[in-house]
Amino acid sequence: MLVSMTGFGSAQGQVDGVAFDVEVRSVNNRYLKCTIRLPESHSRLESEIEKRLRRRLTRGSVTLSVRMRVPDDEAAHDVNTAALEQYVRQLRGLDTAQADRIDLASILLLPGVCTPPQAGQLLGRTEAGLLDLIDRALAALVAMRHEEGKALAEDLRRHCRAIETGVAKVAAAAPEVLRQYHERLTRRVEELLDGGAARLDDQALAREVAVFAERSDIAEEISRLNGHLEQFTQALADDGPVGRKLDFIAQEMLREANTIASKASDAAVAREVVDIKTAVDRIKEQVQNVQ
Repeated sequence: MLVSMTGFGSAQGQVDGVAFDVEVRSVNNRYLKCTIRLPESHSRLESEIEKRLRRRLTRGSVTLSVRMRVPDDEAAHDVNTAALEQYVRQLRGLDTAQADRIDLASILLLPGVCTPPQAGQLLGRTEAGLLDLIDRALAALVAMRHEEGKALAEDLRRHCRAIETGVAKVAAAAPEVLRQYHERLTRRVEELLDGGAARLDDQALAREVAVFAERSDIAEEISRLNGHLEQFTQALADDGPVGRKLDFIAQEMLREANTIASKASDAAVAREVVDIKTAVDRIKEQVQNVQ
């Protein structure tokens, strides 16, 4: 089943009193590129989270962000009273006249006075719960990518049907193009010989028509283009990543359409080829979204 590379997933919850908000989003990329943004206290989980992303995704530029809100009583820094008293004693000893005007707020900013909560304890309490939230957000992302993939598949099939219709019209018109060329060539030669003694050489005319038929023969290109369409349609139903395969087939379809256009010498055929190439270009744009 076709899977899109575009999607979004999120999960929110509290783990042992700590609130987490997880968001994961993905956009197109030729390869899998993971960007993970975590609170500093949980930074050591980055490698584990990337493993989980790579198990579920194969292509796309994926950004995972985790926001954390710690309860006020746990977020408060601890005051090192021994360090604070030492700073105050030293300052009073330097200038006794200013001893009574010591700014406590400034002292709290000095090194060693305030120490942050123990990050290791916070991580140990919330690691399992956070990873569960990340799995839930990732599952939502994957589900959205599958839904987007269904819409992409239907759109690609619609373009394939348009190409198939155009190819059928070109194939039907090819014999008529040859017949019309034969008639035009015969009429023109007769006009040139009108009133003259020379006669129309049927063998020479047949040779000229045969050369034109050989030069403008598009049967092989039509056959290959139909084969590419069949292969493309089959790939849409394949399991696993098929984006690169579809992109390659679309390139080959465009190559055959260009060859048909270069051989076409009829306005009606040329118009059909333009429509075919337009549909192929739309396919090429859409497959850039496929995993």
